[in-house]
Amino acid sequence: MHAGLLPRHAQRAVEQALADTRVVVVLGARQVGKSTLLEQVAATEAADRRILTFDDQAVRAAATTDPAGFIAGLKTPVALDEVQRVPEVMTEIKVRVDRDKSPGQFAITGSANLLEMKQVKESLAGRAEYLRLHPFSQGEVNGRRERFVPDLALGRFPEVVDARVGRPAYADILAAGGYPEAQLRAPNRRARFFESYIDGIMDKDLATLGDVADRALVARLLSSIGATSAAELNVERLSKTMAAPATTLRRHVELLETLFLIRRLPAWSNNLLARSIKRPKVHIADTGLLAYLVGADASRIADNPDLGGMFFETFVAMELDRQISWLDDRPQLFHFRDREQREVDLVLEHRDGSVSAVDVKSAATVYERDFRGLAFLRDKLGQAFRAGALLYTGASTVPFGDRLAAVPISGLWSGR
Repeated sequence: MHAGLLPRHAQRAVEQALADTRVVVVLGARQVGKSTLLEQVAATEAADRRILTFDDQAVRAAATTDPAGFIAGLKTPVALDEVQRVPEVMTEIKVRVDRDKSPGQFAITGSANLLEMKQVKESLAGRAEYLRLHPFSQGEVNGRRERFVPDLALGRFPEVVDARVGRPAYADILAAGGYPEAQLRAPNRRARFFESYIDGIMDKDLATLGDVADRALVARLLSSIGATSAAELNVERLSKTMAAPATTLRRHVELLETLFLIRRLPAWSNNLLARSIKRPKVHIADTGLLAYLVGADASRIADNPDLGGMFFETFVAMELDRQISWLDDRPQLFHFRDREQREVDLVLEHRDGSVSAVDVKSAATVYERDFRGLAFLRDKLGQAFRAGALLYTGASTVPFGDRLAAVPISGLWSGR
């Protein structure tokens, strides 16, 4: 099947939301398949849903000139693509759906987080459901609906045997990433895609978000974050290395996250862990984009343990982020480190207050010492700790004591 037409796990959530909510907003980076998803949803609906995109100059001009008249004149159900380009229509959508409260009237996409845009004066609170679309997950690529996150919350580990072993077994997957267009290209052609992709965002979308005087600085910041993906975000250090004011860089970090190019993971703590570090970690939101930013191909990811470690942790963090996005009961994703250097790469806090956790190791062999952080959380939290998985590049799932196990990376999307 053409990569762009692979079934998306988010489709069911969008269809369910359209059945009982007046406006459904699908947010995600450019080129992750939002328009294609709307087409797939529209094909399943009884009523015809016209799709209009604000990337079209004529459509954008009509909406900008007279937002009230444009929205009032639309026949519903309708889909509006790239609404961040004409944010003023959000207020007019509110006016219309307040008059008619029937569900499914508007399906909207945005390539920037509308809730973080100062230009968006109306969030449609109480009228809209916001959903996130990411690049393809490995489950979507392989035709499987992942159960890793909900199973871990129940204390269950995927039972994997005879998985491929070592960093080279996964290097091609990490270098490709999840963008549909990048996956269709030969490895030596992906860099051209990402070069055009970043140039387009810097030229087009930054102007939409606000007054950015130095777009080159934003691009440099993205590359700098790429060089330390999966590390704690230290804006003061970046300020020194980039010779730019920290206040400016903080604002630009927020812009990059609003555009879904990076993902900040807050530090996790509770009253039992008062000595935890508070600084967030930051990840590039897709390992294919990361490979472009650092100039790495699959062979470098496979051969360089330090580079491989960064890629594998980013890959796992973003796979979990993707799996969480389509769950009904969504845990929050954090990282943990304390002042004694005990750390856990990924902490999932569930709505009932329970915790599951994941560490990542790109090696094919694990030892008891590799579970130090996970065991610390387990012992501190007691029964609130559900399970801790150490994802590695070995062949099989191996129990490592009470509620702990080593699990092959492929267990994220496979295994019984």
